[in-house]
Amino acid sequence: MAVRPGLWPALLGIVLAAWLRGSGAQQSATVANPVPGANPDLLPHFLVEPEDVYIVKNKPVLLVCKAVPATQIFFKCNGEWVRQVDHVIERSTDGSSDRYHGSGTTRQHRPKIPKLETSCGQTGLPTMEVRINVSRQQVEKVFGLEEYWCQCVAWSSSGTTKSQKAYIRIAYLRKNFEQEPLAKEVSLEQGIVLPCRPPEGIPPAEVEWLRNEDLVDPSLDPNVYITREHSLVVRQARLADTANYTCVAKNIVARRRSASAAVIVYVDGSWSPWSKWSACGLDCTHWRSRECSDPAPHNGGEECQGADLDTRNCTTDLCVHTSADAPGSRPHPPGMQTADVSFPDSYTPAPTKAALSPAAASGPEDVALYVGLIAVAVCLVLLLLVLILVYCRKKEGLDSDVADSSILTSGFQPVSIKPSKADNPHLLTIQPDLSTTTTTYQGSLCPRQDGPSPKFQLTNGHLLSPLGGGRHTLHHSSPTSEAEEFVSRLSTQNYFRSLPRGTSNMTYGTFNFLGGRLMIPNTGISLLIPPDAIPRGKIYEIYLTLHKPEDVRLPLAGCQTLLSPIVSCGPPGVLLTRPVILAMDHCGEPSPDSWSLRLKKQSCEGSWEDVLHLGEEAPSHLYYCQLEASACYVFTEQLGRFALVGEALSVAAAKRLKLLLFAPVACTSLEYNIRVYCLHDTHDALKEVVQLEKQLGGQLIQEPRVLHFKDSYHNLRLSIHDVPSSLWQSKLLVSYQEIPFYHIWNGTQQYLHCTFTLERVSPSTSDLACKLWVWQVEGDGQSFNINFNITKDTRFAELLALESEGGVPALVGPSAFKIPFLIRQKIISSLDPPCNRGADWRTLAQKLHLDSHLSFFASKPSPTAMILNLWEARHFPNGNLSQLAAAVAGLGQPDAGLFTVSEAEC
Repeated sequence: MAVRPGLWPALLGIVLAAWLRGSGAQQSATVANPVPGANPDLLPHFLVEPEDVYIVKNKPVLLVCKAVPATQIFFKCNGEWVRQVDHVIERSTDGSSDRYHGSGTTRQHRPKIPKLETSCGQTGLPTMEVRINVSRQQVEKVFGLEEYWCQCVAWSSSGTTKSQKAYIRIAYLRKNFEQEPLAKEVSLEQGIVLPCRPPEGIPPAEVEWLRNEDLVDPSLDPNVYITREHSLVVRQARLADTANYTCVAKNIVARRRSASAAVIVYVDGSWSPWSKWSACGLDCTHWRSRECSDPAPHNGGEECQGADLDTRNCTTDLCVHTSADAPGSRPHPPGMQTADVSFPDSYTPAPTKAALSPAAASGPEDVALYVGLIAVAVCLVLLLLVLILVYCRKKEGLDSDVADSSILTSGFQPVSIKPSKADNPHLLTIQPDLSTTTTTYQGSLCPRQDGPSPKFQLTNGHLLSPLGGGRHTLHHSSPTSEAEEFVSRLSTQNYFRSLPRGTSNMTYGTFNFLGGRLMIPNTGISLLIPPDAIPRGKIYEIYLTLHKPEDVRLPLAGCQTLLSPIVSCGPPGVLLTRPVILAMDHCGEPSPDSWSLRLKKQSCEGSWEDVLHLGEEAPSHLYYCQLEASACYVFTEQLGRFALVGEALSVAAAKRLKLLLFAPVACTSLEYNIRVYCLHDTHDALKEVVQLEKQLGGQLIQEPRVLHFKDSYHNLRLSIHDVPSSLWQSKLLVSYQEIPFYHIWNGTQQYLHCTFTLERVSPSTSDLACKLWVWQVEGDGQSFNINFNITKDTRFAELLALESEGGVPALVGPSAFKIPFLIRQKIISSLDPPCNRGADWRTLAQKLHLDSHLSFFASKPSPTAMILNLWEARHFPNGNLSQLAAAVAGLGQPDAGLFTVSEAEC
């Protein structure tokens, strides 16, 4: 097939561009669609195709297409045609051009398509160039759903051709570094690594380093290099490397600087060699010296250890041959010559005749004294050796008898722990705790297919004896026997796979058709079992457990975050005829525009499933949720393990963090630590930290505050200020401490805190006054004014005493409810039937501000019972029965007087 000579350059350019692009992940090659029977040589070929581009700030970007031969070109962006009036079109043939904006009006001078070839060898084919502007607003409309792209479609008489796709991205560079360099002190020739993780950005930021504001160029200094992770590495530290280092990140949008990190290269001092010994003086001594100069200490390096001057006695000969020139020396005897004598360091002069002369020797009495002392010393050494030998033999005899000695073991009682069997992987044991009963649980989370019926029926539970007037009494066994009985029954069931780590995070009880309530004190977690939720004739052992996030693996996808504690109620698989209500705290700021909230439940296989999307509940669904400002109430007919998870829909989504400041009750050293905790604003998180600080001996030094932490990818920073330097010194080497965003946002890490260490200048210092700031970068913040006496201040001690939540963890039967049982039944029978005057359960729901759940209530056999159950879950134990009575009495029922209740009737 012949190709016109003028088309070869265009075709060659297209083929080369397609080859270079290959099969890129984002761009697609040019695609031609010829008309059947048409000349393929006359298909449009692109001379210019749109390229990937970034929108910087609010400036629109320009996309250009140019094709030949082309009778028409239009842009298509994200599958939709761009309006005709938004195109700027330029037509040309053989050097002539005709530019116009849009094509909605007729023109007097339309270009005519010339003949295909001219005498000059030109093709004469029509050429079109089209431009469009793309604004930031257009891209933001689809931001987060998919990437914004545009491509050209060119027409000719032979068919159409599509250009490659050009992707338009909004360029940005966040302000907060993901990791900044920290100050360092290193010794000479030690390696230095300064990490730097630049802020998130599109396009990704390039990194460079500054040393005292001068650019670090590894090509000029082979002792430094920059890693792929942007860390600056100094192979061997030199004194010249002492400087302030700054990490700089930049892209087409902005240039960001990290906090400067001061690097100090110090040199420890070292002694120079000793000088020669001096001449012997009149006092029969000589000396030598050295200097701390090899090298001398630099930049705070340690001084040399030891003395710089060494003296020792001279021998008698040296004393006689002393230089006469020495100051204060005596004249030498006639005929004697003077000489300067020096000796090496290790030299010890031998005794001379002068030293052994009668004038210098001791008398016979001194010799006898020395001999006696030596003899006594030898005797003492021998006696000591004998004592050591006797002790070692006795110790060996004692060790051999320990295993058989009943005296040593009679004071300890053994703790019985059943070991795990190799053939039963589900057998779990709790480590012995001398303060609690040691128990062994056995079983799996879900009932086996070939095991007993999932209807968990027990016959040895509490006995409920009916009394006259609808009253009931509960016969309780002793706590010890009750716990042993509960454990013995659980050990034969197949409902447990894992257990709580501590008894303070688990509660249990035995229930029948009268229902009851379980509660884990001081956690905001409870389980309401309404009357008739358990079938008549059945008795269930029900448990409620709070799990630590590190003990349960809860996968979170994307920007999801844990907003509530992870709670189990069970055993799973038991038959319930009415929904129970699980109450638990959450730390989200509920807003349908900011959050997508889901209730997750763990399946029998261990995977987590979304069982409820809040706001999209179906009335007939197995699960339903009443979400309030700081708590959620989950209706469920299936027990199991639950958690509330949120996914931010915008940067306005925020979690409530509770900030708590703790310090030691007693300070026995010069150092004093202030611990700042950043917790989820839930009762269970507060309980855990209070228990931890009681063990550490901490006291609360400020009233807790709440900080709203937003989904903005910015970290949380903490800093301390205005510390009186005359009394205290801060040991923090940097200006602030930081908790990474994701450590807080995912919600699975406990006890997140920073410690500020202060040092007293004097042990008598007891007053501390300073300021402490906690803030999210470009977000909410809180400041604390600290002013107290570290030895006696306990003004916030009462806040550590957590409030009791309704007494005992398990309540069975009518005592578990605020509304008396007979009055509850009367309200249900009167309000369940529809009333033409509207005085039925619907009006009660409106009065209690529950009218958004009418469809859910209507789907149940007794809507009024659902309303009263929710009221019980929300208002126990401090609910106001008078307000409920007023709401019921206001419905206008003829026998409304029957609903009047008082606190005395509970």
